[in-house]
Amino acid sequence: MKATVLSDNIPAENLGCEWGLSIFIEYHGKHILLDAGASGLFLTNADVLGLNMKDVDFGVLSHAHYDHADGIPEFFRVNSFAPFYFRETTGENCCKGVWNYKKYIGIPKGMLKKYPDRIKLVSGDFSPCDGVYLIPHKTPGLEKKGIREHMYLKEKRRWRPDSFSHEQSLVFDTPDGLVIFNSCSHGGADTIIREVTATFPDKKVKALIGGFHLYNKTDAEILALAEGIRSTGISEIYTGHCTGDHAFDLLKETLGESVHKLHAGLVMEF
Repeated sequence: MKATVLSDNIPAENLGCEWGLSIFIEYHGKHILLDAGASGLFLTNADVLGLNMKDVDFGVLSHAHYDHADGIPEFFRVNSFAPFYFRETTGENCCKGVWNYKKYIGIPKGMLKKYPDRIKLVSGDFSPCDGVYLIPHKTPGLEKKGIREHMYLKEKRRWRPDSFSHEQSLVFDTPDGLVIFNSCSHGGADTIIREVTATFPDKKVKALIGGFHLYNKTDAEILALAEGIRSTGISEIYTGHCTGDHAFDLLKETLGESVHKLHAGLVMEF
């Protein structure tokens, strides 16, 4: 398996950056796009890297936020056939804020109605092809994470804390173990590792790749997560996007050489 970061907020030479994430994955002859960033930047960077979005067989939306979904219409423009898999709980209702102020941070408005033939809504554990799985959260009480992040869903003129039921892990079976992609890990990186481990009890989890949403966390929260990750026994962590430089440094200091930084243009092979 080979994964190339198309866009991230950590730049690289000759590649643009933005607050968003998009990763191109090659796996047993399949080409998969995880997220499409916050704009069409992933297409520009893909051209520089020599990767053709017309080769993509299917896409996966990690969760229903703009910095992962706003580039999807651009993907549909250049690729006329590949489906994009969303959680069935995905709506145009994700907001962030406090008190009476809530800012919309969801997918492009009208997207679900505009692309019904391209967007495929999935439920439960879903396998789009052999060795590839989409795994939802299975941990109760994740609304507490939504409250901590001031993230809410608007439903029938009422607000409720986001439980991130629209978030999913993209999991690959490799000879060295399972490789998990979860772009923002709102449910908690350690929680996600444990969910996947419980789903596949006979398999080892090799790596977790994605943002950990630590840019706004205290040192105590970051160190607690580091210990939670350590306790899972996972071998490798690749993180960037919403993790933040300070949090990355603390994770690296605590977990050592198992921690690697994501950036645009990074190639990972398993």
